[in-house]
Amino acid sequence: MSMVTISSLQRITASKLAEMLLASANQPSPDANKVAVVDVRDDDHIGGHIKSSLHFPSRSLDATMPTLLRKLADKEVVVFHCALSQQRGPSAALRYLREKEAAASAATTMKKAVEEKETDGKAGKQQQVYVLDRGFVGWQEVYGLDERLTEAYRKELWEDGY
Repeated sequence: MSMVTISSLQRITASKLAEMLLASANQPSPDANKVAVVDVRDDDHIGGHIKSSLHFPSRSLDATMPTLLRKLADKEVVVFHCALSQQRGPSAALRYLREKEAAASAATTMKKAVEEKETDGKAGKQQQVYVLDRGFVGWQEVYGLDERLTEAYRKELWEDGY
């Protein structure tokens, strides 16, 4: 059984995420991008999104979780968010961590059965999973107009608040 809980999820600020995204954007190769942002907003996925984020609506996570696990397998940092990161973002991050843990456990069991003695000597780097503080609402307040970090931003949709 997983020891990961909602209260044990790590949070990341918009400024720290922006710093990471800008640093990875300056890498010489697109393969060097080790940061992934997963936007789980549903019908409220309007008015902009974090540049290069993956849109996996929370209502369809049952069907899309295997795809998400594959897409994020090589990432060092994964950040989940919704509009406010109070419910859907943390729930998606928790579910992702639990599914990832279950898949890793199953793979380890299978690997042990197949090859008892050989190890590759690599200590795989632990993937860091975060929830974006204040979600996209908080993000757009600071970075909405920054085209290096936000795509398809529509300021008029945010002027009266969320």
